[in-house]
Amino acid sequence: MFTGIIEATGTIRTIGTEGANRHFEIESPISQELKVDQSVAHDGVCLTVTRVEQTHHWVTAVKETLERSTLGRYKPGSVVNLERCMLNNGRFDGHIVQGHVDTTALVQEISELEGSWEYTFKINNMHGHVMVEKGSVTINGISLTCYHVRDNSFRVAIIPYTHEHTNISRLKKGDLVNIEFDIIGKYVERLLTSRGRQPFH
Repeated sequence: MFTGIIEATGTIRTIGTEGANRHFEIESPISQELKVDQSVAHDGVCLTVTRVEQTHHWVTAVKETLERSTLGRYKPGSVVNLERCMLNNGRFDGHIVQGHVDTTALVQEISELEGSWEYTFKINNMHGHVMVEKGSVTINGISLTCYHVRDNSFRVAIIPYTHEHTNISRLKKGDLVNIEFDIIGKYVERLLTSRGRQPFH
C-alpha cells in the first residue's frame, strides 16, 4: 500500500522487451536502498523490483499493465515518480493508494496562477461518478485533491513543492497520465451496482 507522497523521481535508462513484457532500468536517488521483491510505485503503478545495482534498479511490466497505464509509452529518458510502500509505523500523509492504475486521463488544460498551477484532466464518462468534489485522486502516483468534478473532467491544484519535486511539471497539454481513483469510491460503486442500482452521478 502507498500514500501518494512521492519520494523521488527516477530516469528510465533502458527498456527491454521479452514477449509481451517490458523490462525497465531506472536510475534514481533511492535505487540503492531498494531490494529485490520490493514493491515500488512508478508513476502510480505498483511494480516489483527484480534487480538492483548501485543507483539503478529494474522492474517488469506485463501486458495488462502496459495497456492500462502510460508505461507502454515510456522511452529512455522518461522521468517517473517513485514511492516505496508505506511503513506500518509511519504517518499517513496522503490517502490510501494501491498502486493499481484504473485508467489514463488526458491533460486538457494547464493554467499558471499566482504561485500555483491548475491542471484540468479529461476522463472517460464511465469513470466520473467515482469521483467526488474535494475527494482524493492519484495522478502519476501523486495524491491530490480533485475539484470542479464533472462526468468527463476534473481539476487539481499544484503547489510549488509538488511542481518542483515530481514529474507533473513536465506535462504538456495532450499528454496522458495514470489515474487511480479513491478505493472507497470504487467499493461504493461496486456495492451499488451489485445490488442492481445505478451508481451516484
